[in-house]
Order: sequence, then C-alpha cells, then structure tokens
Amino acid sequence: MAQEAGRLHYNGAVVEQARQWVRSAPAVVALTGAGISAESGIPTFRGSDGLWNQYRPEELATPEAFARDPRLVWEWYQWRRELIAKAEPNAGHRALVELQDRKKDFTLITQNVDGLHDRAGSRRILKLHGDIWRLRCTVCRADWPDRRVPLPKLPPHCRCGGLARPDVVWFGEPLPDGMFLEAEHAVRAAQVLLVIGTSALVYPAASLVPLARASGAKVIEINPEETPVSSAADCSLRGRSGDLLPRLVAPD
Repeated sequence: MAQEAGRLHYNGAVVEQARQWVRSAPAVVALTGAGISAESGIPTFRGSDGLWNQYRPEELATPEAFARDPRLVWEWYQWRRELIAKAEPNAGHRALVELQDRKKDFTLITQNVDGLHDRAGSRRILKLHGDIWRLRCTVCRADWPDRRVPLPKLPPHCRCGGLARPDVVWFGEPLPDGMFLEAEHAVRAAQVLLVIGTSALVYPAASLVPLARASGAKVIEINPEETPVSSAADCSLRGRSGDLLPRLVAPD
C-alpha cells in the first residue's frame, strides 16, 4: 500500500482500507458536492451554450438580481428545474442510502440543491444551500414544496400575494439558521468523513474537512480530480462516486 505525505493513493488495497474505516466507524458523515450530481447528468450552474451562457451565476443567483428582474431569475431556475427533473439518482446516491441504513449514526451534508439524495431515499440530510424544489415567500416568509415542471406562472406568488423565490442560498446570503452548527456537531462526533464530488472551494462547507481532521476523524475523498482537500485527506480515491461508493459500503 503506497503512502506519501500522509495520504494513501488509490489502488485495490487502499479501497479496502477505506472500506474498513467506514465499516468500523460508529459515526460517519458524508459531504457531497456537484460531482455526485454531475454523474446523473446534471450540469453545474449553466450550460455550455445557449441563452444562459451569456450570464455568470453571480449575475443571477443573488438577491440583487432577483430584485432587479425576478422573471429573468425564475426563467433560469425554471430551466434548471427542467434539467434536474429528467435526472435520476445514481449508484453513488444509492450507496449512501445503504450506508445510512447500516449506521446508527450517519449524517449526510450536501451542497447540492437538486433533491436527488431525497429521491434516492436519504432521510437525514443537512442541505447547506437549500432546495430548488421549495419556494419561499419574500413577504410572509412561508415556504412550501413545489415540484411542478414547468411552473404554471413566472414568477410564482405566495397565497398571501407576495412574490416567491427559490428556497436556495444565493451568493452573499448566510446559510439557513443553525444548519452549519448542526453540520459541525456531526463532523466533530464522526470517526469518518467522506468528501464526495466537491471542489472544496466553497466555504464554509470546505472548513468541515480540517475540522474533521482536528477531531480525529479519517477523511476519505472521492473525486475524479485532485482538489484542495486532497493533501489533507487520509485517503484520496480518484474516480466516480458511482463506482467507488458501492465498494466502500459493500458488506463483508
């Protein structure tokens, strides 16, 4: 088993070592990012061509953009919802459900808003950036689920008459109240942190990795490419979560 700078490199023996860490850990936390959704065919913020290539995400996913042109922002989210609705959970999503069912203490923390973890069967999910399938009133603050594709009216409105927005965290906005504190608590109590398909560039989510290390947890990264987390991970597995996660959660 090769080891360099405290990091195990990917080969069959390394996968087995990671599997044993997961198997023996009473408490496991998984942190997922856009990579696991990309394996289901969901593109990141915008497509490579067409209308939305004219806009940067920072020009659309902000309170200022919504105040300036709510219909334009909702047209973008309508496009995203239509893409997501065609996608299905993949083997990586399903493997995390298996892990959830086997562990008494398992927490899933996701930066994704697409709801694929829910559709796969995950139950305890901390959605750091919200949920694209929920709407929130900008007047009375009520929130509700709405999976209709397409939405019958843009922009949608609340029963109170107020303008509704996607119930997601936009650039410049704080995370939902108490959400990150709960994530930190789960990481501090875990023996293993799985970091799956995340670039580790978005904070505060990226700060969960050094917190796990400081708390004595093993950090297992699953990502096709090297990331800023790789050097801090006990084990960096290069590949797709749909290929690797089923191997990590496979029973003896």
